[in-house]
Amino acid sequence: MAKPVVIGSRSFRTQSGALDHYKALLHRYQDGQRIVDPADHTDLVALIERFDPVLDAVGEPTKGAGQIAHFERRLNTGTGWSTSGFWIVRQDGTETDFSYIDAVKGKPKGRSQDFYNACRQAVALDLVLAKKQAFAQYGDDQGRVECELTGRMVTIDDAHLDHAWPYFSHMVSGFRAARGWSRDIPDGIVSAPADGQTTATFVDSAVTEAFRAFHHDQAVLRILSREANLQTASSARRPKVARPVRLA
Repeated sequence: MAKPVVIGSRSFRTQSGALDHYKALLHRYQDGQRIVDPADHTDLVALIERFDPVLDAVGEPTKGAGQIAHFERRLNTGTGWSTSGFWIVRQDGTETDFSYIDAVKGKPKGRSQDFYNACRQAVALDLVLAKKQAFAQYGDDQGRVECELTGRMVTIDDAHLDHAWPYFSHMVSGFRAARGWSRDIPDGIVSAPADGQTTATFVDSAVTEAFRAFHHDQAVLRILSREANLQTASSARRPKVARPVRLA
């Protein structure tokens, strides 16, 4: 039986129910908007009170729920990605983002997840450029490329650049193993959590370049429609790729 999740005065039958509640709250606002509904503000304060121990555990305290002036929805952006999320604006004017998903789950991401995210960030620009090159190379007269799984013609905005083989997670594991970090990731490799840091990065640029080279040598990419990418289950088989996308 699923364990209820209690956040403030609200009790949710399941964790999924709590996630759906805060997702709906986020989507009631536009990017750049302040959370003005008192009930929504109360729900977010309750979430932060749940999240505070998590933030403390990774060195990014909110300074207590009583220090919160208000919440906002903002667009977080990085190389090749963007996503909307909640931001805290404190009484002293400082501010930081936080993940309602991590808050509901009540646990920090952990160093392994931060390492994975740093690997993603290291090759983000490479992937953006590779996707553009793929559409320049394989695009039809309307600038569309055939999805490797469905055969549907997709535009660059409707396409996803997928790691066909090896999977990105395999490359991250292989890179850690090659550097002797399979069991533990040394201190100082990945950036420590900080206000406004929407993704972890490698502290040393030499590690960034080493992973870029490792990824460049192994990655075989393919174009999928967004729908096909979301529906694709992991498989142990190496797929055939009619139009492989290689990193330049």
